[in-house]
Amino acid sequence: MRQFSDYNPAAVAVWFFSVTGIAMFCSYPPLTAITALGGILFYLLGAGFSHGKTHLFFGMLFLVLALANPLISHNGVTVLFVLNHNPVTLEALLYGINSAAMIVGVLYWFRSFTRIMTSEKLLYLTGMLTPKLSLVLSMALRFVPLLRRQSEKIHDSQLALGLYREDNMPDLIKGKMREFSILITWALENGITTADSMTARGYGIRHRSTYRRFRFQAGDILLLGVTAVLLGICAYVIHRGAFAFAFYPAVTMQPPGYLAVCGLLSYAVLVLLPFGIEMEVGIRWRSLLSHM
Repeated sequence: MRQFSDYNPAAVAVWFFSVTGIAMFCSYPPLTAITALGGILFYLLGAGFSHGKTHLFFGMLFLVLALANPLISHNGVTVLFVLNHNPVTLEALLYGINSAAMIVGVLYWFRSFTRIMTSEKLLYLTGMLTPKLSLVLSMALRFVPLLRRQSEKIHDSQLALGLYREDNMPDLIKGKMREFSILITWALENGITTADSMTARGYGIRHRSTYRRFRFQAGDILLLGVTAVLLGICAYVIHRGAFAFAFYPAVTMQPPGYLAVCGLLSYAVLVLLPFGIEMEVGIRWRSLLSHM
């Protein structure tokens, strides 16, 4: 019984990039609406309603992006009004709303992606592709907190030695340069020590084993298979032109046929996969509690 965030990082990443990839390369308004609504609901599913500033920021971003396009682009045949001798058209407004919904929806999805995909999971993914990139990334992530803590230690020690005693701008600049020089010297020495330690532990030799915490299970393979099938259906529908939609010069949309409906249903199921997993986990958990 696993939550969606507990699935193998490779399966979760493939699902995330499938959802966002379809959304970014297809401007079909019903599909964009599913993307935005699904991204908001998935973010609320994981983070709850406590991140009011995030929702306010994305709301303001949506308004800015939606209103910026009709003020910049004046294409279209349906003029709503004229502003400073420039026509504001309905087509440009609708295109701005659709684009803003797509961008905000994808941002919501990637916000959830950064919450689920921790640094350990990202290192696992990059290690599957190239171990050297994974090593460089892990060392970079490790050095960020190390440098911050070492900088605080250097600053405290320099204060104890009487630095910044005169409390003026030249003394402040001189002190900061001294602290920076000490920090760079420490970083270089620490880098040499790390390289010697890695060499002593056999880095670079062939047939070296690696530690992998995450293993593929039946649920991960099932998630990958369902994602691949739904992605293939959506790609086929897009290739056949069933999601064709034009904003300029006038809004033209062919009546949704069998292919378009199948594509929308497939994408909706793809978006709702984690909701189904979380619902199944909740039902099983309540069932176990009821039998205790």
